[in-house]
Amino acid sequence: MYIRIRNLREDADMTQTQIAKILNCSQRVYSNYERGDLDIPTEILIKLADFHCVSVDYILNRTDKKETNK
Repeated sequence: MYIRIRNLREDADMTQTQIAKILNCSQRVYSNYERGDLDIPTEILIKLADFHCVSVDYILNRTDKKETNK
């Protein structure tokens, strides 16, 4: 899961600081999410999935399909 959120961020050509601002958290907290040092709260998972237009299941490695059912 942690590699996926990093890859999604990098694919979007965004910094940790930019994503953290969107998520209303600090860069340090977001960095901890990417490293797996902090569990990602459900609310943040949903925001990340919506922002990157992927499913929460994709972020959680439950599927390799990026598409959402929207």
